[in-house]
Amino acid sequence: MTNILPTYPRSNLEFTHGKGCYLYSLDGNEYLDFGSGIAVNSLGYSHEYLNNKLLEQSEKLWHVSNIYQIPQQEKLAKRLCEISFADYAFFCNSGTEAVEASIKIARRYFNKRNNSKTKNEIITFEGSFHGRTIGSLAAGGPDKLESFNTSVNGFKHIEFGNHEILKKEINENTAAIIIEPLQGEGGIREVPSECLKGVRKICDENDTLLIFDEVQCGVGRTGKMFAHEWSDIVPDVMTVAKAIGNGFPLGVCLTSKRVGSTMDFGSHGSTYGGNPLASAVGNAVLDVMLEENFFNNVKDVSKNLLAGLQLIQKDFPNVIELVRGKGLMLGIKCKVQNTDFVENARRNKLLSVKASDNVVRLMPPLILSLKESNEGLEKIRSTCESF
Repeated sequence: MTNILPTYPRSNLEFTHGKGCYLYSLDGNEYLDFGSGIAVNSLGYSHEYLNNKLLEQSEKLWHVSNIYQIPQQEKLAKRLCEISFADYAFFCNSGTEAVEASIKIARRYFNKRNNSKTKNEIITFEGSFHGRTIGSLAAGGPDKLESFNTSVNGFKHIEFGNHEILKKEINENTAAIIIEPLQGEGGIREVPSECLKGVRKICDENDTLLIFDEVQCGVGRTGKMFAHEWSDIVPDVMTVAKAIGNGFPLGVCLTSKRVGSTMDFGSHGSTYGGNPLASAVGNAVLDVMLEENFFNNVKDVSKNLLAGLQLIQKDFPNVIELVRGKGLMLGIKCKVQNTDFVENARRNKLLSVKASDNVVRLMPPLILSLKESNEGLEKIRSTCESF
């Protein structure tokens, strides 16, 4: 019997250590990881530079309250703002917390700017996932709250990718639209660039804020630092997490000065957010990702992986319906059960993650090599042959 609350459908697989793109199980087997802890381990396992930076900071100071100056946090905030649209960063410990912050920021902005008590509605989309707290669950759709005997006002959940419905539903009470440029849990569904540009235009025309949830698709996953960069537009608020900490709990809500300036003393907080240890790791991740040619490698390897997957799909049309995604955030839409595909891939020593729409997510570390990419393709081909 376990004393852990049964909120996860855990397999009986246990890992003892990892190196690069590989995990090693208790029974001595080597697994190529195409899941990365659900898009978390962006730089793989036992990364020497990250380990050294973590150890270096751990010997100085782990935690100090945010009522004091934290230079590591200041440095990380400055760097994130320099490489994005943002002027302010709020640090927390997870993507869910970052989303909760974005909701508060949007609603407080209109409360303070207009003294509005009614401009508080948030529009979200079918297939979206924004976290598991009550507020972030509400952003994911009312059905996600049914078993908790509660409802949360102020959210509209509409059809994915339908601009006509969006134009119809947006009104004078709409504070923000939250959208993932590339849905993860929803089945690796990319929002086309023209569609994102259209959403930006609709927001501007209706005095509505645009929030990008890049918790899963951001921080290098698509071949650029942030997924929305492919569309050449910017949000007003953005959430990131997962990859920015490479497994260390770290979330960030980024915002423009215009919007963020309404968040004054006491309006929000996070006890552990941006602590010296987490900030040191975040800075180390940026050190690596901002090296010359880092993103070129992501683009080259992802191009090879996508081409290989498309060939496998042609050879096994009864197993794979289509392949979609961007960069190293790819999805296999299955004709067999995606849970069976994940299990069979695991037997071939390849780790992957299921998603909605009967999709299998492939999200390997961003340090994946061409050789490892081809190894993964061989394992996927073997998995298809097992059906």
